[in-house]
Amino acid sequence: MVASVASSAFFPASSSASPVSAKSTQPIGEGPQSLGVRGAVAKSTLSSGAMGVKAQVSAKTGRTNVGLKSEIHKVEEDAPSSARTFYNQLPDWSFLFAAITTIFLAAEKQFTLIDWKPRRPDMLADAFGLGKIMQDGLVFRQNFSIRSYEIGADRTASIETLMNHLQETALNHVKSVGLMGDGYGSTPEMSKRNLIWVVTKMQVAVEKYPSWEDVVEVDTWVAASGKNGMRRDWHVRDFRTGQTVMRATSVWVMMNKQTRRLAKIPEEVKAEIVSYFMDRDPILDEDRNKFPKLEANCADHVERGLTPRWGDLDVNQHVNNVKYIGWILESAPISILESHELASMTLEYRRECGRGSVLQSLTAISNNNAGDLAEPGIECQHLLSLETGAEIMKGRTKWRLKRAQGLQSYGPIQAGIAN
Repeated sequence: MVASVASSAFFPASSSASPVSAKSTQPIGEGPQSLGVRGAVAKSTLSSGAMGVKAQVSAKTGRTNVGLKSEIHKVEEDAPSSARTFYNQLPDWSFLFAAITTIFLAAEKQFTLIDWKPRRPDMLADAFGLGKIMQDGLVFRQNFSIRSYEIGADRTASIETLMNHLQETALNHVKSVGLMGDGYGSTPEMSKRNLIWVVTKMQVAVEKYPSWEDVVEVDTWVAASGKNGMRRDWHVRDFRTGQTVMRATSVWVMMNKQTRRLAKIPEEVKAEIVSYFMDRDPILDEDRNKFPKLEANCADHVERGLTPRWGDLDVNQHVNNVKYIGWILESAPISILESHELASMTLEYRRECGRGSVLQSLTAISNNNAGDLAEPGIECQHLLSLETGAEIMKGRTKWRLKRAQGLQSYGPIQAGIAN
């Protein structure tokens, strides 16, 4: 009903009726031209006049009468009337102004609760994670902020997190120089021949593990490895201090995506990538030590029944190489994981695995110097294989006391077979 009165005040209806007397008011529901519950019939006004709305409340009945007054006539009321001004003719916007004010005050309060200023300048470093090309395209650099979901129980980034950073920079390097084809890091000539890159060896040395909100700076580059391979190295630093976080080197070869067999690098592919090879020694000295034979009956710890999930597969339809690292650590003794951190590892990938594979992870402690304060550390041998016996990956890991543990001494770790 009030809406009908307000609409009549702003949009007066034209009528041929006679002008309204200044003193006459029609209560709602009375008279042929009164405002009713089902609608409103507005009385006509002079061509130059606007309609005014007047409300009268009866003291006895509490009934409200709303009448329409012509602006050009003087309003005669028992109560004193205010002077007619343009402001008085405007509608009552107080409710709208109050709502807008409330909204602005609430927004201002929220803005004051949010600290928009970065606490450290490194938080703005490569904020979008795009990376950049350096040294004429030979080196690619990208920064990563350690997220809360990337840290483990010891409040530092996991080794899988750091390895994923390495893989991400490698792919972005290929993409940034314009060599990304249809495949997962494949060049256009590789895509034409259904060729993909597969890693055969990986060496990693970790100096320190970053914590939540730390920013790491990752540099990567490639070089030739023999006649039929490519080497890719990484150098990870703390963005703020420049201190080395991790160094890694790897060897990659080509595999036919359809036959799943290794293939030689075609001359057309060499022509695409050779200009990006750097003449630089590997960032880590090659680990030439042979892996000892490891079987389930002589392993100290065994974890069986490992199966790839759908999320473990990459676009090449095989298990991502970073997942293998998590699997070999499944059989690492919990006593090592609690007191030590991974210092280095050497991995040799023998074959791929995919959906439907059932694997087992074997760990043997080959050198235990946990109680030696002069040179504390533990060395483990690892084997990841199918339950049928086919080898997937061999590995060797070295562990050191966690830096947070300081000079705490730990006794020798008991070896035992885990069922």
